[in-house]
Amino acid sequence: MNKVDILDDPGKKLSASAEIFGRVKDGLNAVIFGQEQVIEQTLITLLAGGHGLLIGVPGLAKTKLVDTLSTVMGLDSSRVQFTPDLMPGDITGSEVMEESAGGERAFRFIRGPVFTQLLMADEINRASPRTQSALLQAMQEKHVTVAGARHDLPKLFHVLATQNPLEQEGTYPLPEAQLDRFLLQIDVGYPGLDAERRMLLATTMGEEKNAVRVCTADDLLEAQTLVRRIPVGEQVMESILTLVRAARPDSDHDSGVKGLIAWGPGPRASQALMLAVRARALLDGRFAPSTDDVVALAGPVLRHRMALNFSARAEGATAAGVIERLSQNLF
Repeated sequence: MNKVDILDDPGKKLSASAEIFGRVKDGLNAVIFGQEQVIEQTLITLLAGGHGLLIGVPGLAKTKLVDTLSTVMGLDSSRVQFTPDLMPGDITGSEVMEESAGGERAFRFIRGPVFTQLLMADEINRASPRTQSALLQAMQEKHVTVAGARHDLPKLFHVLATQNPLEQEGTYPLPEAQLDRFLLQIDVGYPGLDAERRMLLATTMGEEKNAVRVCTADDLLEAQTLVRRIPVGEQVMESILTLVRAARPDSDHDSGVKGLIAWGPGPRASQALMLAVRARALLDGRFAPSTDDVVALAGPVLRHRMALNFSARAEGATAAGVIERLSQNLF
């Protein structure tokens, strides 16, 4: 069977894409130790066409993950270190006055680092709200406006932002509107003992592997198109709607957490979960998602889209714990 025939067959197309991104995942795991779940959720974010918020203490290879991703997937990338004095023009770009040899003056737009396929926003919560709002427009609208002129971003555009959960002095908490633009909140934890041992040997004895390209930007674009065509069964769709609606304070579901929630996820959470479960199915080489995918991705999709009330927080409740209870009670 030739290549055209394979691309015309949805099943073989899905299997081919799953094989490619399985090799991408293996390539990432060969360089990043002990973060299998983080790698999986990051790939799900990209396959679903969204943005990811990586939260973890320093030294857990968040920056290295993004750098390795750009190499393995053949994507153009930029990195911006967010600081309180970072201005919107430092991200979007700005216009400069130029004078030609004939003495004519004109403005020329110089593109900022946001014009890339994979943007790493390092410590995003250290930038001012004004700068954060400039990035918000890019994340949502896929273009920026400078001096009244619109400038479109690349067709492939993803933001992977990092945030330190410990040191909050001199930070500007992300507004709920911007948090909602992140498809997944990816919590980066400490590696296990065996993984840390392998990391120690690889990074201090000259045995560290270099990342190699496995796929191209076109492969990712094709996979993103395929993700949106993966069928979702009625049971999975109802599970998504039930879970998201139960996480709202005005929910009618008897889930046992109604009195704990101050505000909950909106419809964008349902959309994010629908795309994420499809992307997880593709990554596993399955032809359709299941309710297990919904349970597995409930936390990353909902954690940053809801908040508990004061009494719940005073009793030590957490958003992650509430989502886990919802998943157990509803499924």
